[in-house]
Amino acid sequence: MSFVLGLDYGTDSVRALIVDAGSGEEISAAVAYYPRWKAGQYCDPSTNQFRQHPLDYVECMISSIREAIAKAPATVAGQIKGIGVDTTGSTPVAVDEHGTPLSLLPGFEENPNAMFVLWKDHTAVKEANEINAIARSWGGTDFTKYIGGIYSSEWFWAKALHVMREDEMVRRAAYSWVEHCDWIPFLLTGGRKASEMKRGRCSAGHKAMWHQEFEGLPSEAFLTKLDPILTGLRDNLYRETQTSDHSAGTLSAEWAEKLGLSTDVTVAVGAFDAHMGAVGGQIEPYYLSKVMGTSTCDMLVAPTDEVGDNLIQGICGQVDGSVIPGMLGMEAGQSAFGDVYAWFKNLIAWPLKEVLAKSTLVDEAVKTQLIEEAMDQIIPTLSEKAALLSPAETSEIALDWLNGRRTPDANQMLKGAIMGLNLGSDAVRVFKALVEATCFGAKQIVDRFQEEGVPIEGIIGLGGVAKKSPYIMQTMADVLNRPIKIARSEQTCALGAAMFAATAAGVYSKVEDAMAAMGQGFDAIYSPDSDKAAIYEELYHKYQQFGSFIESQTADQ
Repeated sequence: MSFVLGLDYGTDSVRALIVDAGSGEEISAAVAYYPRWKAGQYCDPSTNQFRQHPLDYVECMISSIREAIAKAPATVAGQIKGIGVDTTGSTPVAVDEHGTPLSLLPGFEENPNAMFVLWKDHTAVKEANEINAIARSWGGTDFTKYIGGIYSSEWFWAKALHVMREDEMVRRAAYSWVEHCDWIPFLLTGGRKASEMKRGRCSAGHKAMWHQEFEGLPSEAFLTKLDPILTGLRDNLYRETQTSDHSAGTLSAEWAEKLGLSTDVTVAVGAFDAHMGAVGGQIEPYYLSKVMGTSTCDMLVAPTDEVGDNLIQGICGQVDGSVIPGMLGMEAGQSAFGDVYAWFKNLIAWPLKEVLAKSTLVDEAVKTQLIEEAMDQIIPTLSEKAALLSPAETSEIALDWLNGRRTPDANQMLKGAIMGLNLGSDAVRVFKALVEATCFGAKQIVDRFQEEGVPIEGIIGLGGVAKKSPYIMQTMADVLNRPIKIARSEQTCALGAAMFAATAAGVYSKVEDAMAAMGQGFDAIYSPDSDKAAIYEELYHKYQQFGSFIESQTADQ
């Protein structure tokens, strides 16, 4: 028997999952929450600044892996053959020549600009707009053509440029910039030179405008036209990339000792969570694989020769091998999904935290228990009540752009909105409108693929929302007017990372074989209600009209 370990870095925590490489059976798992992030350090939501300290990543990796090993049978640790790593993205950081994030060096420990710039950090809107303008006007290659034609503030170049402009100390100290999913394998394998770091095809192609046609990254001429402070950075980045079925190396002696593993353990080249999650959820050609958490990331794969020269507008890239090596991987998604529900939950929970918390009628322990119980029940209770309302019974229409719009057509300047409010608009009706808005946003993605000539033959639901929110998933099926099958595993991203680990370690010759052997299938299907689907088609048009109005108002500001 042999085992592999999938390491899944999410927005709030890291999960370590040990899997039987032969059957896909999940042997043990452990989750560690980032303490600095949980405390709100280095973030300013009012300015859309979200930074994470590398020590959160390192400390939680050690504790989660060691806990997962401790939960497994004693013989498992010695039979672990590989580690696969997925992370959020684009989540880059400035590093020195040795590949060390600057915030791990003296003088930068508390500097947010020296930390990882989390995927949902939108401080680089200005830089993204400049990239888009220059890509179309500079007279050379449009380097955005393989990433949907619109560069986003959520992506690598915009973030690096913003930090370099804002912080001269970081700019001078930075030798290169590194994605989170590339840095963890580099760390585990004992990397000592940033120039030798193996860079993943997934992050490079979807977020940094890397493409074979360009022989690597955007040209030096384009980058210096964008801003002269980028001069020379391209030479300190990379030209070649690798898919995640390749090995980044084996565990260094230092990390083998820290984790309680062997130096024979292979570490796979890293990738983004949704891309590996799609593999963990057994993606098929032309099936839209929706990883639904705080945001969504929608993955689709197709044979490269069938897509041909068709450039899909307004998505987050089409990259050879970014999901399954040898196939074209296409990415879309929504900037806020679960975050929309979390925002509303916190909004209506304000009296609990600010009024009940100050009550003198009950002791502190009881207050804490009451608040925790109420917080846990808000979304389930809202979902239960909202499910009783027909779409035709409510007048509220919402937009899901609370964190801007990712696809179709990225625009991080957009804001959420609600219309149709009246004195009967209670919490349940507003929640229902927000759920419908997130589902309408998902429909826009499906429509864009089909408008661009890419058929959608099925929908696969993955992630926490897909597994735990029947009301949301049924609404999604009704809005899309398509059945949605739900992956059995609750940990598809970590499972997908484990599949890549098994492939990189040589247990399987290709990731499709690992997916077939280790996949866990599906345990639910949500089928659309034809009557509700017809009503939602009408409401969807109102959503689109409302969105056009809000977008026009944003453009006028």
